Amino acid sequence: MASAPPPILTLTGISKSFPGVRALQGVDLDVVPGEVHCLLGQNGAGKSTLIKVVSGAHQPDSGEITWRNEQTVIRSPSAAMRLGIATIYQELDLIEHVSVTENVFLGNERSKAGFVRRGSARTATAELLARLGHPEISPDRIVSTLSAAGRQIVSMARALSHDAQLIIMDEPSAVLDPDEVNNLFRIVDSLTQAGVAIVYISHRLEEIRRIGDRVTVLKDGRAVARGLPASTTATRDIVALMTGRDIEHPFPERPEPPTADTSATPALSVQGLARDGEFAALDLDVAPGEIVGLAGLVGSGRSEILETIYGARRPTAGSVHVDGRKLRPGNVIDAVRAGVGLAPEERKAQALFLLESITSNVSISSLPRFSTGGWLDRRGERKAAREHTRELSLRPDNPDVAIRTLSGGNQQKAVLARWLLRDCKVLLLDEPTRGVDVGARAELYALIRRLADQGVGVLLVSSEIPEVLGLADRILVVREGQVVHTAPAPELDEHRVLDLVMEGSPA
Repeated sequence: MASAPPPILTLTGISKSFPGVRALQGVDLDVVPGEVHCLLGQNGAGKSTLIKVVSGAHQPDSGEITWRNEQTVIRSPSAAMRLGIATIYQELDLIEHVSVTENVFLGNERSKAGFVRRGSARTATAELLARLGHPEISPDRIVSTLSAAGRQIVSMARALSHDAQLIIMDEPSAVLDPDEVNNLFRIVDSLTQAGVAIVYISHRLEEIRRIGDRVTVLKDGRAVARGLPASTTATRDIVALMTGRDIEHPFPERPEPPTADTSATPALSVQGLARDGEFAALDLDVAPGEIVGLAGLVGSGRSEILETIYGARRPTAGSVHVDGRKLRPGNVIDAVRAGVGLAPEERKAQALFLLESITSNVSISSLPRFSTGGWLDRRGERKAAREHTRELSLRPDNPDVAIRTLSGGNQQKAVLARWLLRDCKVLLLDEPTRGVDVGARAELYALIRRLADQGVGVLLVSSEIPEVLGLADRILVVREGQVVHTAPAPELDEHRVLDLVMEGSPA
């Protein structure tokens, strides 16, 4: 049997601290050519800090980095690229208003005698896209017009344009539908067959089993397990390592459905709501205390439905009522005043003020409550925010901390705390656990169920079918902008939903 090749990357005793936080504490890691090495851990475990050390964005306080058997210091992202290390972040760092070619060769422009060789770059981009299995993407296309999957491919092409020997992929499947995930895995397999090493970060443990070779688990800045075989290590064991506890049943118990009261006013009533080119006429009721799930592929119209209900998009037909009150179409302020809250898909871009404190982010929709005579009661604002973040066990327990420093799960809790403070009647949740680890997911699931138990009507969108099945009381399956099936969640399973979203016809 051939011996394993020597590691292309070895980290020894890597430590990194920030003011008040020890992000990494003596982490060891090695990655060999041609393998998929999965890096797992809860939000805040140190994964992001570790990959930023490898990518040159952070300098470690102590420890050693060995690249191809030579000790090295990676002083910047450009230095990492020169070595052959490329990072594809979850939030892709693409420039949307320029072409695919310009993004692929950004900072690595092909030039001769001081002039950019655009034709050469365009040809090379087309070759890279073909290598990745997407020759249909034009090198001249503007990136903003691409789907999430298309942008992911552009980011991978950029990594390959630098002849990357190690590619770090941070939650690469988060915005992809099942077919696109399968294509991503095909690409990863072709890269490893060519000897490229992959560090793969995902919160979807089923993916690790499919694609991974070895697993390293981080917890509280330490590597609590190194080099576990991905195919044979039990999911329960990985979860226990990540969280320090067993999580056998991540979804809270679903209560018995109440006897239908046809005279009760729905928390949310949508009648004939439509938006040309995005979704057809939709009728939908959500009762107080009910969780209704919208299941469908990325691009099926689910997010557009939520944003139209919230008033962020103006409908072309139909109406929305909250607790019997008709909302003005396309008016977010009216929706919020009526008791509608939205946790959007892209929380950092659409929901959070990243440079502001937890307090400011939680109180932003309730400022009149703390304002008297034009003066803001900062002490009352801070106290109210802290009460609600403590109720959600948000960490750290310091309302003055900048929201950008929080993990994904805690940022999502801050968004939910905002609507708790507002006493919302209807909560719209779009991909509520994207980028959130398994431990924090269990906490968010329990919180969503608790809000429903308190009478809040919840409309939930998720790309993860088990999540919709586990949380929702009733499910609407959406395909190409139309509802093709409606049923109580216990009457559906994952295979049936997949059949409906892929092939179902409106019924």
